[in-house]
Amino acid sequence: MIPAGNRNCGIILRKKMEASSSASRALQLEYRSLQEEPVEGFRVKMNEENMFEWDVAIFGPPDTLYQGGYFKVVVKFPADYPYSPPHVRFVTKLWHPNVYENGDLCISILHPPVDDPQSGELPCERWNPTQNVRTVLLSVISLLNEPNCSSPANVDASVMYRKWKESKDKEYENIIKKQVEQSIAEAVKDGVKVPTTREEYCIKTKKPETVPECADLDFFDDDYDDDVDEYDDDIDDNDDSGNEV
Repeated sequence: MIPAGNRNCGIILRKKMEASSSASRALQLEYRSLQEEPVEGFRVKMNEENMFEWDVAIFGPPDTLYQGGYFKVVVKFPADYPYSPPHVRFVTKLWHPNVYENGDLCISILHPPVDDPQSGELPCERWNPTQNVRTVLLSVISLLNEPNCSSPANVDASVMYRKWKESKDKEYENIIKKQVEQSIAEAVKDGVKVPTTREEYCIKTKKPETVPECADLDFFDDDYDDDVDEYDDDIDDNDDSGNEV
């Protein structure tokens, strides 16, 4: 007879493995979707050794302080994705009201779906399983030019941003412009052409006839590996649906 404690551990382990397998399939599908239907403003690359970690290049939107900027981001996904939110961290130094000094991004959409009245956030503003990488990154791009200063991660940047908006104090603007210039130098180093006009920014890549699940996007040459693993495109039709017979 198997002790109850061992049985419980086995059940927990099996559930974790099932959740991880489900997350893997979800990430493969999302990655393929982003290759087939790219969205202006960012490029993604799945880590060749760990599909739960993606390297992302975010391009500064035209007609903003961040125009021409090239910002590296690492997105890490939990084993129970999409039921729990990913973690987003800027690798490129970014002075922003919603970015902590260590680069961690603070945004409602990435907060766990728990009831927290003290946060001032509505449950609908937090993460839910219908969100995905596309919605997260589009929210990040929007946040660049329209930060949330009501609950800042960087108080000093928030105060400086308010001064810039209200009185056109140049301190915030000068810092951002300097960081954009530094990021442009990094783009040159990585061999990445950053869109600088609205026309370049909004162009979408033509949908290829066949797209591997993990396409090589050939960027982050120095900081990240160039190649990514190809995963099996087929989803196991015999996958256990979870219903007991």
